[in-house]
Amino acid sequence: MQGGVRKRGENWYYYFEAGKVNGKRKKIERKGGSSKKEAQAALRKAIAEFEQKGNSIVESNISVSDYLDYWFKNYVLINCKYNTQQYYRGILDNHIKPYFGSYKLKQITSKSLQEFLNKKFIDGFSKSSIANFNGVLQKAFRMGVDPYNFIKHNPASTIKLPKFDESLKDDKLKIISRDDFEKIIERFPEGSSFYIPLQIAFHTGMRASEVCGLTWDYVDLKKGIIKVRQILILKGSKVEFGTPKTTSSNRDILIGETLLNILKRHKENQEKNKEVYKEYYTNSNFVCTKENGQVITMNTLKYLSRVVNYELCINFNFHSLRHTHATMLLESGAIPKDVQKRLGHNRMSTTLDTYSHVTETMKESTINLFEQFLKNKK
Repeated sequence: MQGGVRKRGENWYYYFEAGKVNGKRKKIERKGGSSKKEAQAALRKAIAEFEQKGNSIVESNISVSDYLDYWFKNYVLINCKYNTQQYYRGILDNHIKPYFGSYKLKQITSKSLQEFLNKKFIDGFSKSSIANFNGVLQKAFRMGVDPYNFIKHNPASTIKLPKFDESLKDDKLKIISRDDFEKIIERFPEGSSFYIPLQIAFHTGMRASEVCGLTWDYVDLKKGIIKVRQILILKGSKVEFGTPKTTSSNRDILIGETLLNILKRHKENQEKNKEVYKEYYTNSNFVCTKENGQVITMNTLKYLSRVVNYELCINFNFHSLRHTHATMLLESGAIPKDVQKRLGHNRMSTTLDTYSHVTETMKESTINLFEQFLKNKK
């Protein structure tokens, strides 16, 4: 591509021809400086930048740290939910930036990224954590090539997750027995702040943020349906509503008579507490509240988990109730597709991969069904 410079008045200008628009040649002309030399330098730079947009990439000298901040601002903050933003921020600040931050983005190789994942594996991080590290690397470096044009190639495209021993997978899935749940309810009986969130999670498999974000306008006590349409988000000490994890997480959950009666009594008790506390009652529409109406949050549930673990000696976190609910359904012969919809999983594979291997009971049920079929044929 050719161009030129010329003097107009006291200044020098550069010009060059761009692509044709509607069959007509388009000329670009801009001020290049106060001297011919400055204008010629500006011309060379302008032509290089113009050609770069359609052809090769001139790699940037931006550091990994600065690029990741740029990616977070221009992609994560715009496209991801608040909880995901916070999780990504933690991965970037606590893991990726301390390891790579001072290097130039264009210096990073597939070898160095693979070594990073391998080190996290050796350090004992879980498979899900390392998968999340990998996901952030894949997305950030891929966008560094296109659309951001900071680098020519994506070094993360060929890295692999370290191989985990799948026989240890079950140990990571916390599932409690019916007896354990009864012990927990004995510790936090009806009237306790934790009784209602425990019962909702056990009977529905809802996530902690879904349970805490549940309001009465999404509970149909006549039809026996809980509608999951929002979650609770904590921004410091501030409580806000957010949208559920995925589109599939927006769901209607049919509840049985046991939970229905529990919720009806709880609603009546909330009305009584309003009369007792009067102006000191936090008049919210939340289902899961303390006696004075204050909402139960995910941070509050962490205290519950500590008590269950250290006082009752039960291996437990609140998410255990979701796993337990799904496992009990599948062991009882529930159709996996129905369980998927009830849990709000986006894909059937998520449900099957997480729960189909949980206990030997499911394997035995499968062969028993086949044996029964053979007997019925005789």
